[in-house]
Amino acid sequence: MLQLNYIRENRDTVIERLAVKHFKEIGLVNEIISLDEERRKIQSESDALSAEANAAAKQIGDLMRQGKKEEAETVKSKSSGYKEQVKQLLDQLGTIEAALNEKIVQLPNLPHQSVPAGVSAEDNEVVLSHGEIPALSEDALPHWELLNKYDIVDLELGVKVAGAGFPIYKGKGAKLQRALINFFLDQAAEEGYEEVQVPILVNEDSAFATGQLPDKEGQMYYVGNDNLYLIPTAEVPVTNIYRDEIVKEAQFPIKHCAYTPCFRREAGSYGAHVRGLNRLHQFDKVETVQLVHPEKSYEVLEEMSLYVQRLLQKLELPYRVLRLCGGDMSFTSALTYDMEVYSSAQKRWLEVSSVSNFETYQANRLKVRFKNADGKMQLAHTLNGSALALPRIVAAILENNQTEKGIRIPAVLVPYTKFEYID
Repeated sequence: MLQLNYIRENRDTVIERLAVKHFKEIGLVNEIISLDEERRKIQSESDALSAEANAAAKQIGDLMRQGKKEEAETVKSKSSGYKEQVKQLLDQLGTIEAALNEKIVQLPNLPHQSVPAGVSAEDNEVVLSHGEIPALSEDALPHWELLNKYDIVDLELGVKVAGAGFPIYKGKGAKLQRALINFFLDQAAEEGYEEVQVPILVNEDSAFATGQLPDKEGQMYYVGNDNLYLIPTAEVPVTNIYRDEIVKEAQFPIKHCAYTPCFRREAGSYGAHVRGLNRLHQFDKVETVQLVHPEKSYEVLEEMSLYVQRLLQKLELPYRVLRLCGGDMSFTSALTYDMEVYSSAQKRWLEVSSVSNFETYQANRLKVRFKNADGKMQLAHTLNGSALALPRIVAAILENNQTEKGIRIPAVLVPYTKFEYID
């Protein structure tokens, strides 16, 4: 969440940047500032009263030691109400702080100055494009037909077992999944990421700390009896490893990667754009997460973007990089790059990765801090990137590489699949 002192000291800037994200409840900013003023006033009164109570207690002690019992009793009588007054003030303070916290968590992160002020995905800025779009024959098939033709993914069987959006991978389809996961993990290790294996269920504190709650509650699967949530991405458990921790500046950058299945309800999703593997309720993904020094975070963001691009190049997929506009950004992000691959049979771009800098937004919720060179406590910056999500990568590989001989496997994956074609 945003830092309270920044909101208080930069009211106009906060309102201006929230407008870029098309945040509708701008009045919350003034409400937060008013509550903060009231909080500070009551805190000041409480501190002053506590100081008077402490001074009175010291005076009473001094008078008693001097044998001035009557004078001590007079002071004691005057100060007898201090304790109750302080308690009342602290009760008021608790109520105000709760209201303040409830409002401040409703504010999204402020977008970086470079974020375009667009409304929707159509307004995202294309930063670069790479690779040539394959020219397929007229009888080329979309991936959902290829899944059936080669019997590698069974969508209907998944419906039987769980429901729509839960595919069952078979034979070479399952092996391709495993190959991609291992390839992505090996590449991340070479890039200096330490692999971790994390729970796929998290508690409410973890979901709040990375910004899934309260913003994305409706998109998450909830296990009611245990008050746990199925993760929408490994970002949640991986980043929460450092919740309530003070890390050492010398540890930066802290780099982790993790493979997990991911779960998203995707309520209300329908239409041709969600056919086949385009949008699922359960999918596999390798996630990269970094905790870095605030001075380095935008440099690291560019490095993470280039890393994802190298993965796409090795998979021989044409792609483009988008800088998301304010209206298409996530609640928690300050700046996001989306990577999209071209799916030649569908003739459309498919998002396969988002790489984001959250600055201090998550770190403030996580309370992940470090001591800087001056010995002052400071919040870290957090970043994450999909490297990569599998379903649409698989869709593009199948569609772009279909030949008369079968589906050609990108050369970099052959050592993992142990076969060159799906036939």
